[in-house]
Order: sequence, then structure tokens, then C-alpha cells
Amino acid sequence: MRWHLKRLHFLLQRLSGSVAQRGLRGTVSRVAQELRPRPPVDATWRLEPLDAPFVPFALPGAGQPRVSVIIPVHGKLPYTLACLRSIARHGAQAPFEVIVVDDASPDDSATALARIDGLRLLRNERNLGFVGSCNAGAAAARGDFLLFLNNDTQVMPGWLDRLLDCFAEEPGCGLAGSRLAYPDGRLQEAGGIVYADGGAWNYGRFEDRDDPLFLYRRDADYVSGASMMIEAALFRQVGGFDTRYAPAYCEDMDLAFAVRAAGRRVIYQPASLVVHCEGVSSGLDPFAGVKQYQAINRAKFVEKWHAALQRQPAPRTPVAQAVHHDGRRHILIVDALTPDPARDSGSLRLVNIMRLLRELGWRVTFMADNRRADAHGIALLGALGVRVLCKPWSPPLAAWLKREGALLDAVMLCRHYVAHPHLELVRRLAPRARVLFDTVDLHFLRERRAAEHAGNAALLRQAEASKRRELALIRACDVSFVVSPAECSLLAADVPDARIELLSNVHEVFGRRAGFAPRSGLIFVGGFGHPPNVDAVRWLVEEIYPLIRARRPDIPLHLVGDIPDAQRAALAGPGVHVHGRVPGLEPWMDGCRIALAPLRFGAGVKGKVNMAMSYGLPVVATTLAAEGMQLEDGHDVLLADDARRFADAVLGLYDDEALWLRLSDAGLDNVRRHFSFEAARAALLRALPPAPDAGPG
Repeated sequence: MRWHLKRLHFLLQRLSGSVAQRGLRGTVSRVAQELRPRPPVDATWRLEPLDAPFVPFALPGAGQPRVSVIIPVHGKLPYTLACLRSIARHGAQAPFEVIVVDDASPDDSATALARIDGLRLLRNERNLGFVGSCNAGAAAARGDFLLFLNNDTQVMPGWLDRLLDCFAEEPGCGLAGSRLAYPDGRLQEAGGIVYADGGAWNYGRFEDRDDPLFLYRRDADYVSGASMMIEAALFRQVGGFDTRYAPAYCEDMDLAFAVRAAGRRVIYQPASLVVHCEGVSSGLDPFAGVKQYQAINRAKFVEKWHAALQRQPAPRTPVAQAVHHDGRRHILIVDALTPDPARDSGSLRLVNIMRLLRELGWRVTFMADNRRADAHGIALLGALGVRVLCKPWSPPLAAWLKREGALLDAVMLCRHYVAHPHLELVRRLAPRARVLFDTVDLHFLRERRAAEHAGNAALLRQAEASKRRELALIRACDVSFVVSPAECSLLAADVPDARIELLSNVHEVFGRRAGFAPRSGLIFVGGFGHPPNVDAVRWLVEEIYPLIRARRPDIPLHLVGDIPDAQRAALAGPGVHVHGRVPGLEPWMDGCRIALAPLRFGAGVKGKVNMAMSYGLPVVATTLAAEGMQLEDGHDVLLADDARRFADAVLGLYDDEALWLRLSDAGLDNVRRHFSFEAARAALLRALPPAPDAGPG
């Protein structure tokens, strides 16, 4: 009877806490999720069977491992073998070793495990529990990083390498943890929340594991010891797992707090997916077995970290607020489409702006105007720490702003046709947010030039209407971004009272990775979704390249970018190779001799020119293609505006190594000076609202 009363009290506490943190509707949904019958295993996964007869197998080994995977075991041999088979199947790119610490298992675990090639088996003479076994494994580890892994887990592709990414890509990362899922496919944990009373919350429990809400990197209060990685030196520095928590429970929270006390960050990494059979190791009854130490050790944890806990959210704080209690300012970005850097230069620019915002300590949320995002786009932005709002998981913009708009510090609306319908909504539902208008390029200027190029009076009238709308937006927003000094000067005359900031293309400088001699061929990069590119390719193929080929039939022309199948046949011909969209531009930037930009209309700064120069690849361009880029003909670019002069410039450069090297060096310097992350960072700092009390990023 006493046990039943204790359990009833425990369940009522959970219910009350859930209502406070999720609300009544969220609690009902959560109960339904837990009670809804599901198949025991998600059929889309190829999990290792637990009942497979034991046959010796081999694990990847490394003489000099970068990562030591440490797996403590106490019996449960079928689960341990399934875990090890999953590691053998998926492996990792980084060299690693696997250390199993047999904690005086009551079954024949040690005998079977000793037959697995490549496994380092340690045996405790007496039962030390999870804490003692992990510390013993760490003491024997040879890797620079330690990955603690429960034996009742199975790893998925990228399990180890994606955790390692956090230490290379997240400044100050000291501890990184995986996204955990149940065998039936539901999410188990997406990082943990710790409240001021020491209570812990498994964020995302029983939710959809593919919901973008749980698919972006972020700082967490703690990550589960079921799968976590830490630098070996830092683990030793903080004293390893604190033995006061032996045999188990709260040691992972304690380690996270110790890592932060050492000035490092704790990162949740969704791209590392691990299936965890919760409860196999310690059971599920909070009043019996090892599980009873959950309450005992929580009291020890509160005593040790009393001062640090004062900075944690108060008990019963709603989960949506508690998960972001670090005080980072929040910006919403809305663009026409989810960015894809392989698709267009505007996407690359926006992705790099998001990267900078994260470095500046901002929490970034993104929504495409069509609310669409595929798994690739969600993962790409998630790796930057950007949350994606999209169908079917997120509501339309108006509904989302009603819920969260009051807490936004800034909103960036990209392109005039996206900003125009949303500006009033943002002003009303996000009243304290600074509204930034990213023109991307001045749409009316591009339309005007297209109209003048085509001699189209109707298009010219449309350009004037676009100008009125675009200038009205610039006046109505707090800050507007343009990409070139030429556009800055134009707007200074048209809207002198508006605040304009130059935020141009943002490029990493890759450098010249191949010399002159081994290169060959010409390259044009650009998709047919952008009308200036369509005109440029046709002019290039129909007028410029025939002049080149007549004198040098050995020089091939490569066309790279989204080009419809119907257009490819018309473009392809002797010497012309239509490649379409490619996985990466690096082979072309490193292998071709000259990049071409024969644009005859358009606006803004041309990403194809920046990209080539960032690799040290010289460019032949029209004057318009070089507009606003501080380029000088003959110094860092060759300029020509008719077909014959353009062909002559290409042929003159193609065999002149001294000129080629001079243009290559100067182009690299141009990108460093005008299109670097440093220049963009300065523009963002000027435009964004200042932090009331700036903290670490």
C-alpha cells in the first residue's frame, strides 16, 4: 500500500508539473503520445536483432585513435552485442577505438566480448556502477576525445563524426550530446533542461524525431550520458564523473555544469542520432534498484550546484521558455525560399549571414515564404544552429507571430515581394522587434535594366511601379541592406532619410589551390531561374564562344548551374559542355583556367564573380557584372562589353601566366577587403539592436 501511495503521489506530481510546463492541451497530447500503441521497432530503421546467435566479428581499430568510445556494461549481453554490431556496421570517418568496461557482469558477457576483434575489454574486479566504470574506461583511453555510450543503444550513420563536428565548428564547445530516439521511432531526448530546484526535463520526449524544432544545434543545460562526447583533457581537468553520484544518476548533469563552470559550452547535436532502449540498464521504477538513486542524487546535485542553479529557470516555467533561458536575443528571418548555397549566390550570402548572427550570440529562426523545406535544407540550417519553421510542423507566419512575436528582438524580411505583404503583420505582432529589410539586390533596378536591354516599354512601367513599392518599404523599415556601394549611392538620393547599410556578399577565402599550368577550360556558373543568367549564357554560346573556338578549338566551355533539360540540347555543341547542377564547385574552381561573367543586365553584386575570385580563379566580365565590387580593369579583372572584345580578353589571358597570376592575387585580395566575414560582421553590428548586457556567443 505504501508503495502504491508513493507511486500515485509521484504520478500526480508529474501531471501537475506537465500542466504547468506544457499547458493542459500539451499535457493531454503528451499522455496520448505515451499511451498510443505503436510497433516496438520503427520499420524504417535496420536495427540489430537482440536474438541473433553470437558469431565473432570485428570492430574498426586505430593505432592512434582520435576518439575513445567507452561502453560500461553490467550484464545484458544481447544489448551490448547489438550496440557493438551497429558500431561495426556504421563505423566513422574519424579513427576511433572501442573500450568496453565489464562491471562484474553476472552473465558471460566477458567471455563473449573477448572474442570480438578490435575491442579493448576492461574488467572491474567488483561492481563500480556507471560512474566508476566510465572513469575507469576514461583512464585507459588513448583518444583526444571520449565518447560515453550506453550498452543499450544502437548508433546511426554519423553518430560519432557529427559530435566531433561540434568541437570544430562551435566556439568553446566542451561537451556534445546526441539526439536520442526510442526503438519505436519516437524522440526520447533533444538535450535536457535543468530547473532551479534541480529538477530535469527531457526536452522533446515522445515527440516526432523529425520535427525541425529538435533538429538544430543549440546550447543545452545538459546532454544525456547515454551518448555524449567530451575532450579527454577537459574530462580530466574537471575531475571526471563525480563519484558522489555512484552508482549512477545525475552524473551527466553534474558533468555539464562542471564543463560550464570551466568556461566551456554544452551543445546538443541532432545530426548524431542514437537509438536508446531506455530502462534496460537501470529499470524504470523510481523507487527500486539503481533508479532509486535518481532522487537521492538530485539532492546531492542541488547541494553542490546551489549557486549555479539560481541562474536556471524557476520550477514550472513553460518548456518553450525554459529551453531558451540563456537570454540570447532572437531574430526571425523570412525569405522567399529555404536557402541552398549550391543553388544561387543569394542563398550562400544568407547562410553566411546566419552563421555570423549565431557567432554574434543571436538565436536564429528561419521561415520560407512558401513554408517549405526539405530534409537537406533543414539539416543544413540545423548545423548552423538555425531553427526552421515549415510545413507540416509549424503554423503559418501570423499564427506563429501571435505565439512568439512579442519576444522577438529583430525580424529580417528578404526581397521586396516577401517584405511587402508581411511588414504590417510584423509591426503589429512583434512590436519591439527591429525590422530589417534585406533588398538582396534592388529589384526595380534589375527590372529597369532588363527593360532597357529589351526595349520593352511595359516592363519599364513595371519597373517604375516596383521602385515605388521598394522605396516605400525602405522608408517603413528600421534598416535596409543593399549589396553594393552603387546601390547605396542611388538610395541616398532617392530616400535620403532612410537608414541604409552595405551588407554585401559574404565569402570564405579559399585561396588558389592549383597553379596556372595544370588548369584548362572556361567556366560559367549560374542557373536559369535568374533571367540575367539566361541572357548571358545565350550571348556566350551564340556569339562569344564561337569567336574563341575559331582560334582555339582546344579550349572547352563548361556551363554549371540549374539549366532545364529542354535548354540543354540547344546549348550543347562542339566544345560546350552543359553539366547542370553539381554537388560542389571546388573541382571547377580549382581545375578551370578562367571564369566568365558576360552579364548584360541585372543588379547587385554578382556572386559568381566573388566565388571565382575567392578561389584565386581570374575572371573576364562585363562592366555591369563587376558593378559595385571595387574592381579595376587589368588589375583584378578583365572587362569587355561586346562579343569580340570579350573573346579577345579571354584568349589574351588564357596563355599569359604572368597576367593570370596577377589577376588571381588581386582578386583574392579584393574578396578579403570587401566581401569577407569581417566586413559583414561590422555591418550587422551597426544594424542590429545592441545587447542590453552582451554575454558569450
